[in-house]
Amino acid sequence: MELRQLQYAIQIAAEKNFSRAAEKLHIAQPSLSQQLAKLEKEIGVLLFQRNTNSVDLTYAGTVFVEKAQIILDQVAQLRKEMDDISMMRKGKLIVGSLPITGSHILPLVLPVFQNLYPEIEVQLVEDTTAKLESLALSGQTDISLLSLPLLERSLAYKILIEEEICLSVPANHPLTRRSEGGEEQPVNIAELAEESFIILKRGQGFRQISIDLCRQAGFEPKLVFESSNMDTVQSLVAAGMGIAFVPRMVARKVSSPFTPVYLPLGGRPSRTLVIAYRNDRYLSKAAEAFIETMMNVIGQRPLG
Repeated sequence: MELRQLQYAIQIAAEKNFSRAAEKLHIAQPSLSQQLAKLEKEIGVLLFQRNTNSVDLTYAGTVFVEKAQIILDQVAQLRKEMDDISMMRKGKLIVGSLPITGSHILPLVLPVFQNLYPEIEVQLVEDTTAKLESLALSGQTDISLLSLPLLERSLAYKILIEEEICLSVPANHPLTRRSEGGEEQPVNIAELAEESFIILKRGQGFRQISIDLCRQAGFEPKLVFESSNMDTVQSLVAAGMGIAFVPRMVARKVSSPFTPVYLPLGGRPSRTLVIAYRNDRYLSKAAEAFIETMMNVIGQRPLG
């Protein structure tokens, strides 16, 4: 049974004449008769009683045409809804993000996006790098805001921004007193070989970035505390428990007993924030619009 056969039956019932129905459907009358006969054979009942000058519905035909009209109406609504989604008048988008990164970027992006596309529902998922990459691979998120390197190399991504990495130290750390002409001097990472480091737990992308910075400087970092939360890392640094590498974006702005001091690093290392998605999965127009909005907003505003 085909949708066009339903339309044929409805048109014949409306016109009560094969010739007029064929004319309205823009097909030849023999083709219309052939399709109707094929349909009646398939469903095993006679839909129309053929008379000399007219065509009348049988009881089965009356039931069939009524149901066929409902089906075609539902198909028309489905097509309209799909058109709406295509034109981004409505839809749903699942966005994954690292908690701290998302808390600084998404408040800038979401208001702009929802103003442009008010009928698109955005659902946020916050988790670790490893979990977000897993969700992206299984199709449970449309896009995710992550940092390179990605643990899952099969994911595709678009680069969002390069963000500077700075050093977070306690307020009384000797490095805070080293300045020249009132300007902070960049810290050579190799000087930190004997320091105690506070770092994010496994599964967080920035953990590997921190370890790699130390290794590139020729030493393995001495890890004294690990946390799943960058705010906790910064509070422990402020309390004098160690030092940490921190993305410039999340550096605390307000001075308090729990605010460390942030120092520039030699070579100005940075991390690359990306918008990641499954490589072989269709990227919806809503997802493309969100990526474009994020690129425009973040590209125009400094972070951190």
